Amino acid sequence: MREEKMPNLGRSLARAWARAALVVACAMVLISSLASTSWGKPRYRTLHTFKQTGASLPFAGLVADLQGNLYGTTAIDGDSQYGTVFKLTPNGHGGWKETLLHIFSGRDGDQPTASVIFDAAGNLYGTTGGGGDYGLGTAFELAPVRHGDWTEAVLHSFNAAEGIDPTAGLILDAGGNLYGTTYMDGPLGGGTVFKLAPNGHGGWKETVLHSFNGADGGNPRGSLIFDADGNLYGTTTGGFTSEGTVFELAPNGHGGWKHVVLHSFNGADGSSPSASLIFDTAGNLYGTTPGGGTFGWGTVFELAPDGRGDWNETVLHSFRGKDGQSSFTGLVFDADGNLYGTTIQGGAFGQGTVFELAPDGHGGWKETVLHSFKDRPGSSPLGTLIFGPQGHLYGTTNGDQRTTWGSVFEITP
Repeated sequence: MREEKMPNLGRSLARAWARAALVVACAMVLISSLASTSWGKPRYRTLHTFKQTGASLPFAGLVADLQGNLYGTTAIDGDSQYGTVFKLTPNGHGGWKETLLHIFSGRDGDQPTASVIFDAAGNLYGTTGGGGDYGLGTAFELAPVRHGDWTEAVLHSFNAAEGIDPTAGLILDAGGNLYGTTYMDGPLGGGTVFKLAPNGHGGWKETVLHSFNGADGGNPRGSLIFDADGNLYGTTTGGFTSEGTVFELAPNGHGGWKHVVLHSFNGADGSSPSASLIFDTAGNLYGTTPGGGTFGWGTVFELAPDGRGDWNETVLHSFRGKDGQSSFTGLVFDADGNLYGTTIQGGAFGQGTVFELAPDGHGGWKETVLHSFKDRPGSSPLGTLIFGPQGHLYGTTNGDQRTTWGSVFEITP
């Protein structure tokens, strides 16, 4: 079984690397979401190193509970090769203990490459890009039971008619409904936005809210976010006629949803946005692109509503290579309005960076590289960062998949 799985795994991971759509929007960082931070000379520390013989290749970022435990996913496991959901617990002596909450079997999911989220009862929800009844992806729930165990339930197995490859994370509304995206297929072939609603009988009903047709964008890789009015926002990497879009889906009052393209990228201002968006307190949207911009290495952008129904885009930063290259992840704010993110390449050693963007007081933004990755114990961060309670940043690295297999790290002011 393992020898037969490995060739498919290699192709799937190569595809996942090219997608790099592994964002952690709405990760529900329960311990703290905003912190005021003065970095000085940041300290980088590896909390956990993944090994090829165990759970490895964390493509997504983390989520934390109220006790400060960290949760995430790995794309593969040394035994099953189908992936895991893991928990890291502080051991009280400066170290962290890894616990595998679930190892996928293929039938219940294969290669989870997005982060998980919590509901109010402490259950975890996520997606897998493959596996399930049709081998095309699943949405799953993990529920805690006695003695530290967790039970998994497959909420939905995706098929080509409704969209496949749900590699982005899920989000929850106040009614307990789940929302997400599929990267491909669906009624019009360009991927979908979907809703999963409890059916009242222990199951879940899937509804396609929007199917992309190429002309209105296509192949969404990032998670969704809500605004205060219940509208959904997300990104697409392209479509047949563009280099990616930012879109809004608004309930139309008749049970349907209206799709509006807020911005189409043209390369000069970025291309192929592959991550989720975030709002600031004024209602402006922020995101990243892995390509395009002044130097072709990607951008950080802002979309601001003009009050007349249109949105104006501003490129806040174009990566130059030495300060980072290709950001496939979402952003996070601190309490002072500074933005933080990662790039999978570039930096001092070409292995990726953690960066900060701070308003300069004159309408611009100043970028600071907080850390440049260098081979061991991890490189090429693909997950969105989260803040801990003391203003520390936490994230994951993917590794080079030859000598390193990923890590969890902390950056301390």
